[in-house]
Parts: sequence; C-alpha cells; structure tokens
Amino acid sequence: MFSLEGHTALVTGGTRGIGQAVAIALAEAGADIILVQRNRADEETAAAIQQLGRKAAIYIADLSSPKNVQQLVPELLAEGHEIRILVNCAGIQRRHPCEKFPDDDFNEVIQVNLNSVFTLCRDVGAHMLGLEPSPVTGRKGSIINFASLLTFQGGLTVPAYAASKGAVGQLTKSFANEWTSKGITVNAIAPGYIETEMNTALLNDKERLASISARIPAGRWGTPEDFKGTAVYLASKASAYVSGHVLVVDGGWMGR
Repeated sequence: MFSLEGHTALVTGGTRGIGQAVAIALAEAGADIILVQRNRADEETAAAIQQLGRKAAIYIADLSSPKNVQQLVPELLAEGHEIRILVNCAGIQRRHPCEKFPDDDFNEVIQVNLNSVFTLCRDVGAHMLGLEPSPVTGRKGSIINFASLLTFQGGLTVPAYAASKGAVGQLTKSFANEWTSKGITVNAIAPGYIETEMNTALLNDKERLASISARIPAGRWGTPEDFKGTAVYLASKASAYVSGHVLVVDGGWMGR
C-alpha cells in the first residue's frame, strides 16, 4: 500500500529541513532519489539515502535562474532517468514591511517558490504522461508541491511569500484538473509552524513565538519528521483517490 519500490523521485530543497526528511522517507519506502541542489557542498542527504541501500544522485541547478530550471528536466531525461515522483520543496523567504518591500526580493521569491514549481511540474508531468501506469502505485506518477499556511492566510511582512504560496495552491489544483484522469495525481502539503532555518526570525522573536505557540492545539511547533508519512502517503498507492488537494500539516492551527 505504501511501497515505492522501483520508483525514482526528483526532490528539490532536499539538503535540509522538511525536504531532507521527505527525501529520506521516500527512500525508506523504496524509492531512488534525485536531489536538485545549488552545489555539492552538502551531501548529507545523499549519504543518508545511500546508507538505506537506495541510489542518490545530485544534480546542480540554481532555482532562482529560469534558464537553469528550464534545462534541468531535459538533462535528466537525456541521461535516461524515469521520474515517477516529483517533490517541489525548495523555497526562500524574504521579510520586509509591505511599503518597503524591494522589487528584486519579490521577484526572487516568486521565481524560486512559484515559477520553478510551474516549470518542473510542466516538464516532469509531460514526461509522466508518456509512461505506463506503475504496478506498484497503479498510476503514472505523483506530484507533491509544498504550499504553506500562507496559501490561506496573509502573514506579516511576507507579501512575496504569501503571494507565491497562494499561487502554488491554485497551480496544484490546475494541474490536477487536467492530469488526474490521465494517471497523475497532483497534491500539495501545507506545513504549519515548523522548527526549520526558514523560521529562525520567528523563533527568535519572543513575543511572536509565544503568540503563535499558544494557538497551536498540538502544543508544539512541528518538526521535519512530521512530514515523512504525509509525503509517502501522497506518493504511494494509498492516496490513489486523492488529487487536487492541499493537505495541511499544522498541529491543528487552521482548525483553531
């Protein structure tokens, strides 16, 4: 039901945090992993995957460069990779008051968090459409995008991030509407407040930290490991009838 044996997953943002946990979880379920990284300075995730007896390949691409992103999938396919799972987890954050938010920062966030997601969904999805359904999952492929609580809320001092993640939610539904009937599920995961490097500013702000923590019914911030089961579920046969969904993993925040 949850096996990914014989599948290859393409994962962005896999060197740390949630992306790292998800890449390792997919490997634990039987998948080989292609990691998209800015450089080879951090090979910790690849090593952890290889220790599980799975293959781990690193491809270098700067997701802030449209040209790099456009070249990535053609390069992978030219080298013979068959991609059954796509996880778009890479993301960046920039914080400024709305009235002072620089154009360059806004555009960079949109490129990494949204435009690269669109390009990779389009290109990997086009590849998946040409595959036969897998006997393991019963479908041609699975795409998992990472959204956010700011897919639903506006946040403070993060208009670019909120805009990008709101759009990721809609992009996910748009692709799902066209591809689910053709054998590709497209879903998103929306993390709540998670103890990662991206949230360092919030974790160091005692007043906001207390305010946020008091609202989380689970009584704690999440950890990257909280996303391992969720990702495997959305990539596996277990989620065969789930598509176009934004799955919130937030300790109950949105229900408060």
